[in-house]
Amino acid sequence: MNAIVQLEYDFTPVVDALAESGMGVFPQFIAAPLIRALRHDVEKLPQHALTPAAIGRAHQLQTDDAIRSDKTRWLNGETPTQRYYQAIMMSLKQQLNRSLFLGLKEYECHYALYEAGDFYKTHLDAFRGRSNRRVTTVLYLNEDWQAHHGGELVIYPETRQGKIHRVLPNAGTLVCFLSDVFPHEVLPATRDRLSVSGWFRIDDPAVPAIIL
Repeated sequence: MNAIVQLEYDFTPVVDALAESGMGVFPQFIAAPLIRALRHDVEKLPQHALTPAAIGRAHQLQTDDAIRSDKTRWLNGETPTQRYYQAIMMSLKQQLNRSLFLGLKEYECHYALYEAGDFYKTHLDAFRGRSNRRVTTVLYLNEDWQAHHGGELVIYPETRQGKIHRVLPNAGTLVCFLSDVFPHEVLPATRDRLSVSGWFRIDDPAVPAIIL
């Protein structure tokens, strides 16, 4: 961990991208030592620790493998690696608040495991004006990912017209976008796919994603 602790990140490109277009993709943004540590952190979890992801809101959470079939594990700061990654994201939160006046208060995140063939259909992470989630982050942990492996994150414009972003889940790539603006989906892959998905919030309570 000592090699990781010395790393510092310049979040100016993230801030600029959110200010200009509301989203950005940043290849090799998070350094390899932290990527390896995060991957090791999730790989050493017992099999039962990753559970089928739920959909719905508040008291209506349920699993539906016709909509999403990934498994997740929330980061609670129980390991040094988790605490370090959460500290980096809190630094990003401070810069976003200073530069864009977003009023972000909390950050929540979970590991997401998509086994071969898993997917997540098109959804929004928040309703505009009706959710506490403001900014979504996705960090990929997959070494040696090739195009033929699939598993792209597909991000659609708000109007469903214009440029569509297809992001391969390469290790170290960070994706950030406004949670209530961009519909997105995860396509099936031919190999296991690991990421850390997170949300900057304006308060504490969890508000799950909205399926379109």
